[in-house]
Amino acid sequence: MSENHAWLRHTLATLAYRGAKTLRGAPAGFGDFSAGESARTPRRILAHIGDLMDWALSQANGKETWHDSEPAAWDVEVARFHRTMAAFDARLADGEPLAAAAEKLFQGPIADALAHVGQLALLRRLAGAPIKGENYSRAPIELGMTGPEQVAHKREF
Repeated sequence: MSENHAWLRHTLATLAYRGAKTLRGAPAGFGDFSAGESARTPRRILAHIGDLMDWALSQANGKETWHDSEPAAWDVEVARFHRTMAAFDARLADGEPLAAAAEKLFQGPIADALAHVGQLALLRRLAGAPIKGENYSRAPIELGMTGPEQVAHKREF
């Protein structure tokens, strides 16, 4: 596996870790929480993150496509969050050359998805269900860990 493949896999594992922490224990109805008339709901944000990961995979494969998904039920979108990252991670793990530059894959879909996970964390706080902060540089992040079974960090703030 190339250094770029490994680096991108680490960014995905980081995204999965932070995302899983933000999604874990979300209160009932959180998916439709509204912070304002023009703000996206958490469910819509999750659908967008799934679209971003599908887009990243299409770029990596040299067949770039974009699709704006209509948000599904909250639990369906949570499962899609992990499934689309796992599919992109599997593509990176195969070691085949990427049709798009690693830097472009990071600066576009991955960085955007990280920003949206931050939005979800903020919405959790606004909805009265904040997540605890932690020193993410010490988080137990491992390549290939893109599912909901993330190890909870032992030292939250």
